[in-house]
Amino acid sequence: MAFATVRRILISETVDPCCKQILQENGIDVTEKQNLSKDELIAEVKGYEGLIVRSATKVTADVIDAAENLKIIGRAGTGVDNVDVEAATKKGIIVMNTPSGNTTSAAELTCGMIVSLSRQIPQAVMSMKAGNWDRKKFMGAELYGKTLGIVGLGRIGKEVAIRMQSFGMKTVGYDPIIPPEVTATFGVEQMSLERLWPLCDYITVHTPLMPSTTGLLNDESFARCRKGVKVINCARGGIIDEAALLRALESGQCGGAGLDVFIDEPPKDWSLVNHPGVVSCPHLGANTKEAQIRCGRDIAAQIVEMVQGKSLIGAVNAQVLTAAIASESRPWIKLGEALGSVAKACTGQVKSQVQITTLGQSLKNAAGYLSAAVVVGLLKDDSKNAVNLVNALPLAKEAGVTIASHQSDAAPMLAQSACEVEISANGVSHKVVGSVQGDVPVLLELNGGLFRQPVPLAGNLIFFKALANPQLVPSVAGVLAAAGLQMESFSTSAAIAGEQWCSVGVSSLLGDLNTLKVHVKEALQLSL
Repeated sequence: MAFATVRRILISETVDPCCKQILQENGIDVTEKQNLSKDELIAEVKGYEGLIVRSATKVTADVIDAAENLKIIGRAGTGVDNVDVEAATKKGIIVMNTPSGNTTSAAELTCGMIVSLSRQIPQAVMSMKAGNWDRKKFMGAELYGKTLGIVGLGRIGKEVAIRMQSFGMKTVGYDPIIPPEVTATFGVEQMSLERLWPLCDYITVHTPLMPSTTGLLNDESFARCRKGVKVINCARGGIIDEAALLRALESGQCGGAGLDVFIDEPPKDWSLVNHPGVVSCPHLGANTKEAQIRCGRDIAAQIVEMVQGKSLIGAVNAQVLTAAIASESRPWIKLGEALGSVAKACTGQVKSQVQITTLGQSLKNAAGYLSAAVVVGLLKDDSKNAVNLVNALPLAKEAGVTIASHQSDAAPMLAQSACEVEISANGVSHKVVGSVQGDVPVLLELNGGLFRQPVPLAGNLIFFKALANPQLVPSVAGVLAAAGLQMESFSTSAAIAGEQWCSVGVSSLLGDLNTLKVHVKEALQLSL
């Protein structure tokens, strides 16, 4: 099972040559075209299944809508703020980055900023180049014994902490996701932002740019800080409110800033850059030879691994695929899609409430991808977008499908593990239960009727309810033959109140299915 067929990739920025080499060695055709305008990119991207960018290319919704065949967008670097992830997800396009490619480089630049601010090194250099020898003007401060606040304790925040501890700095921090007991292992005491602001001599930010982090350091938070606090941003422009920072610098509340990133790059307003207390760089966090080699190598290797169905690393919008890409998961994905199709056939409509229950220990972590797979089966013929595991859940919400999932360790009948789908629409509910036998998805139960032999969910199947009757098989075979169809399989469930569910596998569904139903009803007096 291939999650994405990628034959041609466009690289729209300068990426280390190893990226192109790795892709080509694995049979992928690569085109490199830098400095494309938005219109040029929209025209160019149509012929590719993959797009690799760094930070300059803006992959907007317009670009994504124009990309008719795009399956993957790869960012050779950390973060994906230059990619419209929501638009990509809705179209079923995987977005991935290289989360660890520039960790060391970004951490080292942050540490360099801290040292530069403490000793005013760049200012002293420029003074000397101007022919001055002014020692008194550049009185510095030791880092030893000072407190460094780190907001965002992921890979880069952790490496900054470890390096600055070697200077004798005390490291405290805040992270809403990483547990305090984890950060304690690398010497960072976690606390709330309200407690952190007034404790710090230096504050560095290492978070993504999102609504909750935009303007994290603002007039209010600067007011809570120690007078003369120094701040560093080598993460994303906008985490520190630039106007508030300038006001804090001018009032002396902020004693200096190290900025590698800005809201606009290059800045439209150079007031911060020109302030004597600011050390600034033109977004150099990942700009080392080692980081560029690492990011180029990593994004190429990640794409190849994904295409080959081996692993999925760095995907930011396709978490369900991380588990689903394992070979043992693939028959269950096929089962989920098939159960979704059967459930939809029962209700005759898409808008519904769906409860998905995984049964058995082996499916303990399968609820995510099985839910997405069931939705693929529900929507595949009704959505304007091609439905896959990436966009299934967002499209379900758009289509009026409410999804709930549940996991039970209880083993089902006739199988060690199973998936149960209960669908409700217009006050009527239907339940289908399936499993996997020898990598083949099978139906175990339909609306309480347990099939005597599990029904392989493949090919063309017709389901109907009929009175138990020894003449059922020859009668149905005759009706199908009269309609020009060959019966390939026939299965029945245990009888409930004298009726049983029947599954008929047919050679093809030529002609009008509704007409066939009428013929079957007339011939056998069945209640379909």
